[in-house]
Amino acid sequence: MINQDEITDNDFIIFMRRCGLCCIIFILFVCWGCALPPKKLMIKDMNMQFKEGTIVSAIRGGPVSFDELIADLKESRMIYIGETHTSKPHHDIQLQIIRELYGKNPEIITVGMEMFDRTYQPILDKWSEGGLDRQSFINRTHWYANWKYDYELYSGILEFIKEKKIKLVGLNIPFHIPAKIARGGLESLSGDEKKHLPEKIDVSDKLHREYVENIFRRHKIKGMEDFEYFYVAQCVWEDIMAETASNNIKNGVMVILAGNGHVLRYGIPGRAFARNGFPYRIIFLAPVGTVADMSHIDYIWVTP
Repeated sequence: MINQDEITDNDFIIFMRRCGLCCIIFILFVCWGCALPPKKLMIKDMNMQFKEGTIVSAIRGGPVSFDELIADLKESRMIYIGETHTSKPHHDIQLQIIRELYGKNPEIITVGMEMFDRTYQPILDKWSEGGLDRQSFINRTHWYANWKYDYELYSGILEFIKEKKIKLVGLNIPFHIPAKIARGGLESLSGDEKKHLPEKIDVSDKLHREYVENIFRRHKIKGMEDFEYFYVAQCVWEDIMAETASNNIKNGVMVILAGNGHVLRYGIPGRAFARNGFPYRIIFLAPVGTVADMSHIDYIWVTP
């Protein structure tokens, strides 16, 4: 039996920690507490189980090869690859896809990452240009103050970006701002903090609201009792990344790396599409032993 409380949505945990919390929150989208045979992923839309390493297409309604996945991605301008932040296999898959896309179109690939906020863009540019060593990059992006996860998990991706001089874009808002909004609303921000907000904050998506509210209602958080504040904070988080990605794609293709909760269609992808209308694909990375739903994504890659 899978214990739901042991399954974590790392993005929400980061957010909660920044609000002074330390709690475990399960992924409603991925895991519904069902007992599964070992080494299989259940996709409930299909009522089928898939082993580790399988790539499942929502369009095809079944497995596809890696080459078929890459062939389909060539039609997209924005490619979203989700992750569980602490999963090394997830980052290995992200790098595998970036390598393949770069090999086919080296001049047009940009990588956007949730892990950096937009104020660090000059430093990210220096990294892409080869102007910083590893430790300087970690120090100057305040990696362990902002993102906190082990840098080694992302080092392969970041070293490849540096080696190939790929444009790297920080998608996020300064990390303290959503936490302030969740406690006191937009009006709790200073004038300088408001300058970081997206031009448009979309709070109208019913499915996204339901997804966030299910999480909020299950976890009573001292000092964060107003769901509307909490929800606006989540929408700011999604919209700023959608806006930043849209503003930086230029005439090429952007690969967006973000937590699985952000790459659902009503997260970053739908909000970016509303801004630019560019075709996109979503690749959701889901571990064996869980249950996944394909209704808001294009591909599931079954991982360890």
